[in-house]
Amino acid sequence: MSLPTLTDEQRREAMKKAVAARQERAELLKSIKAGKTTIKDVFEMADSGSKIAKRMKVYQLLQALPNWGKAKTSKWMDDNCIKGMKRIGGLGKNQRENLLKIGE
Repeated sequence: MSLPTLTDEQRREAMKKAVAARQERAELLKSIKAGKTTIKDVFEMADSGSKIAKRMKVYQLLQALPNWGKAKTSKWMDDNCIKGMKRIGGLGKNQRENLLKIGE
């Protein structure tokens, strides 16, 4: 199956949407890093239909938390059997509960 052929205008619109999504995700990550937004808030956003929150990778969320770096994030994800590319919207019940325990 080949990709659809887009007109220049369609391509520009798609690029604008992608840039807007990246900016919105960056704002959310910055808010998490500053402590203004919690993990619980991110789950509530995802449950209420926010595509940005739903499509955010768990790894990005954890690294945005204060005092969480690559090593701590990788270890936690391995210990909780969460693959590196897993997104917030694709987490199971137990995975969500384990992630919420971090925010408490």
